[in-house]
Amino acid sequence: MKITLTEFVTLDGVSQGPGSPAEDTGDGFTRGGWLVPHMDETFVRRVSDWLDLADGLLLGRRTYQAFARDWPKITDPADPFAERMNTLPKYVVTNTLTEGTWNPTIVLNGDPVHAVTELKARPGRELQIHGSARLGDALLSAGLIDTLRLVIAPAVLRTGRRLLTGAGTPSGLRLLHHEATPNGLLLLEYEVTGQARQGEYEGVAAFT
Repeated sequence: MKITLTEFVTLDGVSQGPGSPAEDTGDGFTRGGWLVPHMDETFVRRVSDWLDLADGLLLGRRTYQAFARDWPKITDPADPFAERMNTLPKYVVTNTLTEGTWNPTIVLNGDPVHAVTELKARPGRELQIHGSARLGDALLSAGLIDTLRLVIAPAVLRTGRRLLTGAGTPSGLRLLHHEATPNGLLLLEYEVTGQARQGEYEGVAAFT
């Protein structure tokens, strides 16, 4: 299976608490809910298209517990995400939980890289990471992420946990798709191509 990382981020890279002020107040964060004012029909349609590709969700403990608290409460049959979020298999990478409450859940204890490497070897389409920035960062550094999907909100918060801050090998990306929504969200889809390349600028003649 492919491992896909989907993240909502601000222009300055904050991924914490996109959905509401109370979603994630860790470390005193008070600026949650920054994505909501920019959501529109195009955003909902595209993210729903992405979720159609999932054979399972791969989550860190913090995001899993937040999702397990909130998603089962959404029972509106017209909601484009709830049924799939609640019925897809959930794989939670944790060494503090022994069982899940949001079924179907499989708890993956031990080394995250080893556990995800075994999952990746199974047949299927995509295991999707939603949120879980720390897990996504670690797996990208380990070379286990195949596709990175970003939704960039037109906001600069200057505070909050940021995506992709950990140490590790620099990652090269190839842009597969880009789209701007009417409300100003930038949707970017990248293929991970290995280690980031380097070069030296020698003038414009090399590019013409």
